[in-house]
Order: sequence, then structure tokens, then C-alpha cells
Amino acid sequence: MTDFGTRLLEWYHNNYRSLPWRQTTDPYKIWISEIILQQTRVAQGMDYYHRFIDNFPNVQSLAAAKEDQVLRLWQGLGYYSRARNLHYAAKTIVEKHNAKFPNTYKEILQLKGVGPYTAAAIASFAFKLPYAVLDGNVYRFLARLKGIDTPIDSNEGKKRFTELANVLLNKKDPAHHNQAMMEMGAIICKAQSPECDQCPFQSNCAAFQTGQINFLPVKSKKILQRHRYFHYFLVHPEKDNVLIQQRNAKDIWQNLYQLPLLEADKKLSVNHLKKTTNAEVKLLKETKHILSHQVIHSRFFSTSVQALTKLGIDNYQKIKTQNCIEYAFPQLVVNFFNEQQMPGYKNE
Repeated sequence: MTDFGTRLLEWYHNNYRSLPWRQTTDPYKIWISEIILQQTRVAQGMDYYHRFIDNFPNVQSLAAAKEDQVLRLWQGLGYYSRARNLHYAAKTIVEKHNAKFPNTYKEILQLKGVGPYTAAAIASFAFKLPYAVLDGNVYRFLARLKGIDTPIDSNEGKKRFTELANVLLNKKDPAHHNQAMMEMGAIICKAQSPECDQCPFQSNCAAFQTGQINFLPVKSKKILQRHRYFHYFLVHPEKDNVLIQQRNAKDIWQNLYQLPLLEADKKLSVNHLKKTTNAEVKLLKETKHILSHQVIHSRFFSTSVQALTKLGIDNYQKIKTQNCIEYAFPQLVVNFFNEQQMPGYKNE
């Protein structure tokens, strides 16, 4: 083992966080944890991991579940395509692999929603295969350690960092090596306020020696955010009933439920809606919900079925208000329900 590998594993064994998915080599549980932790902090993902394993203890139970049930458990995590891909991949494993999780990097990579990082993580953690992981934590650690200013989101950068990660990989113990690399980035070489004084590689760190810590890693692409204007309508056609609709288009929150919605190219005022519908309309809440590539400016109104008809909204269904808890909604709608103290509703 190289001096780098020895120091890395020594540091890891003395400092690692005890996480449930690190206590198993079950590829199913490791897969669930990796998908949940994409775009999600460990502290937030922990409860979701336990709930998923409790409800779907194996790949057969996940494959047999209804999509609504999977989305409901995912509610609040965002990036719902992860949940749909997870569900689809579980069915693939059952149908094409006889419910046995594939045990090669190539086969794992073919699962829907699994990219090179996730495939390498599962392959190394579950099957001890020598594939180096590259997530945001590892990119940051390597960029600072070696002083690499090649953008990590460029083709050249991805190739360069992949080669470096594989050169450094401890092929005799890829599982602990990969965990250590990610842990180093997560708790020492953090994006903000890194713990350089606690780092075993401080004397070898190019960024530390040159004062470039706050400038690495480099990204070349700027995220362009699209602004959208959502107008939700809370309608109780009868006592103890509420109208909801399902998002079926290939768009954000696909297949989740919501209150009847009118999307416009700008914010619509109460007076405008009253004049358009000739009905009573009351503004209940206004909020902004920021996604990675979109900013949702949402307004929640109370009104009547008559107003929905005038606005051309008709693809809704009536349910018992207390049954809202059984449906998966985007987090901004969940927040509204909680603030309105909807009967029987709570965000679990």
C-alpha cells in the first residue's frame, strides 16, 4: 500500500461515521442508500433510508410496490425521478436477474438511474471490486490535494480525475478506500470552512500550500434557472372533501399529486382571478421554491369549482380531505397543508 493509502485508511478507521449502510455488504441496501444520498445530506437521508428498508426489505418487495407508495415514502427528498428509476430498476432486477442483484460493474451500470459513481460504489462496497468512486466530495478532495484547476464538469476534467482516482485506489481494499475518500471530503475537506488543521494530508496539499482552498474545485458551467409561476387552488366542493390532480406530463414532480393548478407566464393577482372567474378568490399563501434549474413562484388561493371551470381546469378528482396523507405531493404543497392544518395531514 502506498503512503497515501496507509495514511488515508488510518485516518478513516479512527474518524469514520458509523452509518447503517456501512454495516452491510448487501448490495440492495447499499443501492438504496446511494440513490437516497444523491443530492441529499446524510442527516436528511437517514430517516428515509430506514423507512425504505422497513417498507421494502428486499428487491422483490420494492418491485411489487405501487409507484404511488414509493413516491409517498420519497416525499420531501426531491428529485423524484430517483424514486421512479429506483422502482423501475427493482422490477428489472426481479424480471431479468431473478431477483438477484447483479454483481458486475457493467451490469450494475445498466440499471436505470445508476451512473458511474453509483455503480462503482455498489461494486466496491458490496462485491469488493476495484472501481474508484468519484462523487462531489472526492472531486473536491482530489482537486485541492493535487491543485487541479481543470473544471470537474468538463470532459477533460472527468477523464483526468477518473484516472487519478484509479491510480490512488487501494485495489486490495477498495471498499474502505472509497469510503475513506468520500468521508475525507465530507467531514474534513468540506466545501465551506474545511478542517485543514485536522487533515492528515495538510503538508502535501497543493491548495493549502498555495492558498487556493477557496478556489478549488473549478466548475465551468453556470446553472441557468427558469422562472415559473404556479397558481394552486384549494377547493372544498363538499364538507370534508378536497380537489386534487395528478401531474402526468414529463416535467418536474411527474406522477405526484397537487392542488388544481394554473401555470401562467407571470403572477396572477386576486383581482385578475376574480374578474376572470366571477367567483370569490382569496390569497392564502405566496412562496418561492428553488430547484436546481427552476424557481417556482407559487401562490395558493381558496376558491370554488365554478372558478376552476372558468379557468379551464378540469382534470381533478375529489377525495376525502383526511386522505391527503395517502398521496405523494411536492414539498411546497406539503408545507402548505401543514400550515393550513389540513385535517388528518402531517408531513411524516
